[in-house]
Amino acid sequence: MATNAVLEHMHDDIEVLKRDIAVIKHVLIEEGQLTKETELELEAARKTPKNKYISHELLKKKLL
Repeated sequence: MATNAVLEHMHDDIEVLKRDIAVIKHVLIEEGQLTKETELELEAARKTPKNKYISHELLKKKLL
């Protein structure tokens, strides 16, 4: 049971980080301050197939 609580807490933390990053990206893009390196990293991330990512459910199974 404690593992589920830890996973839920991790998931909540990740969701908060995702929202924070989205806000930061929006601000930086609006102000035109993304570096070329960051733009390339963002482009590469967008091109990464979704099957290369690990789902939350799979992560939970591996940790349990």
